[in-house]
Amino acid sequence: MGAELRELLAAGPDVAVLDVRWSLTGPPGREAYEQGHPPGAFFVDLDAELAAAPGRAGRHPLPDQGDFAAAMRRAGVGNRRAVVVYDQRDATSAARAWWLLRDCGHEDVRVLDGGYDGWVAAGLPVENGPGRPPEPGDFACSPGRLPVLSADEASALARCGVLLDARATERYRGDA
Repeated sequence: MGAELRELLAAGPDVAVLDVRWSLTGPPGREAYEQGHPPGAFFVDLDAELAAAPGRAGRHPLPDQGDFAAAMRRAGVGNRRAVVVYDQRDATSAARAWWLLRDCGHEDVRVLDGGYDGWVAAGLPVENGPGRPPEPGDFACSPGRLPVLSADEASALARCGVLLDARATERYRGDA
């Protein structure tokens, strides 16, 4: 995907590259973004833009759809513009961004294989600093494209099928 992203970037402005680095235990993702990111990437804050405020639904519940759509427009996401999301390496934050965009109806969303670490390991170009804000996109969220389970539905599925929990180990154990 690194070489593919490099080709997309070279072809022109038809791709929005979103840096969604975040860590349960590490420094804020914006710091990592400013220390280095692929050219033209824009930082999207998981806590503020990919999740609602913590509450009864737990930490990082799904964001308000209107707030999410506005954040994506600020990030340069357009309805017909390809989107590439990445995080540091394990794709957990990138998968969340992918899911949110796909659930809202965006059809061309990709995850950078290997994340930022893979990009750097491939010797691809890096910029540092705060980056330049992109031209706002025209993204409109039409939610409900992907399945969502309630806690009761997840419990029922776990009794008669397979339920995979993709949270980080620390979260699964309740350590973070």
